[in-house]
Amino acid sequence: MPSPLNTNAKTSTPPTLAIIGGSGAYHLLADGVLGEEKDCQTISTPFGDSAPVHYFSQGEFDYLFLSRHGENDYSLTAPYVNYRANIYALKACGIKQIIAWSGPGIIDPRFKPGEFALPHDVLDETQGRESTFFKNCGWGFIRQSQPFCATLRASLHDTLHEKGLIHDDRAVYVCTQGPRLETPAEIRKFRLLGADLVGMTLIPETFLARELEMCYAAICYLTNYAEGVEPRAFQKGTLFEGMQNDEERNRVEQAIRHFPSLMEGAFHRLPQTELSCHCQNSMQRYKDKGMIGEDWRQWIGPA
Repeated sequence: MPSPLNTNAKTSTPPTLAIIGGSGAYHLLADGVLGEEKDCQTISTPFGDSAPVHYFSQGEFDYLFLSRHGENDYSLTAPYVNYRANIYALKACGIKQIIAWSGPGIIDPRFKPGEFALPHDVLDETQGRESTFFKNCGWGFIRQSQPFCATLRASLHDTLHEKGLIHDDRAVYVCTQGPRLETPAEIRKFRLLGADLVGMTLIPETFLARELEMCYAAICYLTNYAEGVEPRAFQKGTLFEGMQNDEERNRVEQAIRHFPSLMEGAFHRLPQTELSCHCQNSMQRYKDKGMIGEDWRQWIGPA
């Protein structure tokens, strides 16, 4: 089935890489720094409509871009993102690799606001989110030794290193339900469990992508210390109500401005990065047993 987007606008080869933008992605769209836009569509799926999917060209590379929280402002909080529709839509467009970006808080004080991190593992503290395509099916028992794609993480790591940006590639991300922020006691609990960062968006995205045999990795810009990590007075009417000071806010804004060049660097590196993952074979044993075929649309359970 052809892609729902007009991906032949520039070349005969449709994009296979997508970016899912997190907090502040709408600013990048509004500022027009993501490349030349070729097409944009909201895609209908069995799980409802996706967020608008943009088709961009940046230099010699084509890619798709989706802003999970909205395009005019931060209009949709994490618990209410239609993750299944978004991932299904990207798969329907022919995407094989997804780079997600997110702005989590800091649990381990070895990290600083404005730095970058590449999570390598996750803790799931969400509640009631639709986290599988395989409801009432007999498949989906998928190993999670590496919840984030090793191939994409290697490319992102090398890009950050090349650009001289402070980053850490061994971080455990705990995903909470939201939209409220966490209590000091919850943050202490998460630290005891081994979490370094806390956010609300990477689950179920990473699990859904693996179910459809897509590579998925996240690059995080660190926004603030989580509750109780650093003493901060309440400041009414400010971002995070005082959990982020002016210096930290400036560092975070600078980090966001690096994203277009970081993505371009990753685009250049990916074709030369050795394939070190098994993401695109995650459903192979079910195919070998004859439980499913090659048409991924036939794997999907009831909405």
